[in-house]
Amino acid sequence: MPATEKPYCIKGDIETSTREAETGENVVLQNEREIASHVISVVDDPSLNPWTFRAFFIGLGLSAFGGSLAQIYYFKPQTVNVSLMFLGIISYVIGLAMETFIPRHGLLRYLNPGPFNKKENAFIIIMASAAANSALATEVLAVQRLYYNITPNAVSSIFLLFSSQLLGYGIGGLMRGILLYPSKMLYPGVLPLLSMLDAFYRDGIAARRRLKVFYCVFTAVFIWEIFPEWVFPLLTGLSIFCLVAPGNATVSRVFGGSNGNEGLGLLSLCFDWQYISSNAGNPMAIPLRAQLSSFIGYVLCMVVFIAIFYNNIWESQNFPFLSQLLFYENGTVYDQTLIMNSNYEVDPTLVAEQGLPFYAGTWIVNLLSMNLGLAATFTHLLLWNKDDLSAAWTWINMDTLRSWRANFDWKFWKHSGEREVPANTEDLDPHYREMLKYPDAPNSWYLLTFVLSFIVGLVVIYKTNSTLPWWGFVIAVLLATVSILFFGALSAITGLSLSIRTEETLVQMIAGYLHNGRPMANMFFVLYSYNTVSQALLLLRDLKIAQYAKLPPRAAFIAQIIGTLLGAVLNYVLMNSIIDNEREILLSVQGTNIWSGQQSQSYNSQAIAWGGLAHELFSSGQRYQWVPLSYLIGLVAPLPFWIIHRYWPRLRMDYYYIPIICYYIGALSAGINSSVVSYYIVSFLCQWWLRTRYPRWFVEYNYLVGAALDGGTQVMVFILSFAVQGATGKAHLIPEWWGADQSGNYDRCLSL
Repeated sequence: MPATEKPYCIKGDIETSTREAETGENVVLQNEREIASHVISVVDDPSLNPWTFRAFFIGLGLSAFGGSLAQIYYFKPQTVNVSLMFLGIISYVIGLAMETFIPRHGLLRYLNPGPFNKKENAFIIIMASAAANSALATEVLAVQRLYYNITPNAVSSIFLLFSSQLLGYGIGGLMRGILLYPSKMLYPGVLPLLSMLDAFYRDGIAARRRLKVFYCVFTAVFIWEIFPEWVFPLLTGLSIFCLVAPGNATVSRVFGGSNGNEGLGLLSLCFDWQYISSNAGNPMAIPLRAQLSSFIGYVLCMVVFIAIFYNNIWESQNFPFLSQLLFYENGTVYDQTLIMNSNYEVDPTLVAEQGLPFYAGTWIVNLLSMNLGLAATFTHLLLWNKDDLSAAWTWINMDTLRSWRANFDWKFWKHSGEREVPANTEDLDPHYREMLKYPDAPNSWYLLTFVLSFIVGLVVIYKTNSTLPWWGFVIAVLLATVSILFFGALSAITGLSLSIRTEETLVQMIAGYLHNGRPMANMFFVLYSYNTVSQALLLLRDLKIAQYAKLPPRAAFIAQIIGTLLGAVLNYVLMNSIIDNEREILLSVQGTNIWSGQQSQSYNSQAIAWGGLAHELFSSGQRYQWVPLSYLIGLVAPLPFWIIHRYWPRLRMDYYYIPIICYYIGALSAGINSSVVSYYIVSFLCQWWLRTRYPRWFVEYNYLVGAALDGGTQVMVFILSFAVQGATGKAHLIPEWWGADQSGNYDRCLSL
């Protein structure tokens, strides 16, 4: 469809969406509600049935596939992720194939009851996505077996997995009224997926045109990804500075970024959508307001990292510029096994002999920034979004408690799930309003999930030799509950889930102070706090997919529970099988090109560092004392911006997310950083220029094209992982040439 530029007048914030009405007039989408209702279809067809044998058949199959693959690749040197977009495309292809080729008579009619519909597809995606990850509890169990020679019995282990995976579901489900139903909770990251589903299942000329655009972009990027991923990896990070000065260490640190932990990637251009989209989510979907805040954080990150390193703060020049390891003062890697006794507890005498370890200066900045952002999240949301969150505590009054007591019915299985429909539904989110016709999965279901998970968790921490006391478990759950409210809101509003990664660091630090010298207690504390937050956010994200797709709430609940339980069992079985057969390789530092224990080694090392050395490294007067102190600074960081906005509102201090800015001050501390410039070029091009200059095109195609780019890339990356990148055991790299420097950095910067 040709896009013609017209004069227009923007009303509202710069990041708000605009569109041209059918009359040709410009209509401004002022808020999240209008974005969701214009980008995604609000129309619901109640006749579509998700409860088909076909949906369960495909859902269970993809759950088994995703859960098994995730656990196998936890022990691989290269990871392979099964994403939502990948699951959406594969389930659509399988469903369409079953609809087309399986007869609709006899017993086969159960596999093909009719046309494959949108609600079946959403049901499958939610079930498979709940299973398609390696449960954190398997990391804990793997570390126990590999490093502590502890093998909990199978029953305790399975219930450990169930309780840790479902605890967050119970808490998150009870917060649906705050973090799911309101339009304010947009969940921008799922908009491309829902836009793709709309294109698959809507009829009409316009729908066919949109589907054609999707297929064209999907095919183009599918073919293109062969080049940066295999044939021409220089395209991962093209830096003029690296090409001009390939032997300069400073150039490599500042401008390099095509390889892991190489450099900051300043002014590098990335042509690999895999890295552009994985930077902080699809840049075509994240709202401009959040993108602008993260951009400010990135700029500050580069300035701070360079200043820290070249001023040799924390003896930074003794260590690699970017690294996540522990070091001796001379720059060699710290051997943590030399400071532990036979019970795998940190021995102060051995620490005195070896000396306290050092971190790379940039990694300390990362820890500082995460604590800043974490604390700022609480203050920022209380200042700017108090009304959105107030329902989390306003119910705590005697009248409400008496009402609950009077109406309490312990027979949860008899709850009808019927909801009272307000007389005036205009204020409700339009997607949620359509969902009111379906019986709800009532709060009692989620409360029961929480209570059972809590009780089981309390038992298994003693049955699995965790060394975590009951009061530590309770603190972990309370910390998770508060974090879910605030981090869930930030993630839902901005589309940036950085809070999960940040919360893990805080939890490790708290556990280190509560249970000093007990690394295993640290791991279990993290399991029941950080993992609970992570699972709650995944539950809420998937429930938002269900709300947008009009999948009945009970179908979504069942899909999530089945997927989670099936994935947990498969995780456990495969973890034991791999450890039984590859134990020596998993314990080795390098591993092989088929198996690697790098993730379990890293997890154990972090537990030792935080659980055994927190006091020695981070307490007042110690080398890294500003890491915990930064939490106090973060609590007050949003206040100046709020005060300025109250007295000088024209300065628009309300436009910035202070937690996001803080998070991103340490965002370049690890990984491939060459995609940063390309990410912001795409984001500003789509979320500002395209949104305001060609509003109708933006509404109809922006999220759809984003879905096609993600889908085509992820399918090709999945294929290449097995075909040439070593996922099956042996890599088949392209022969070395100028565009594929296999012996150094792909951008031809100096390898340090």
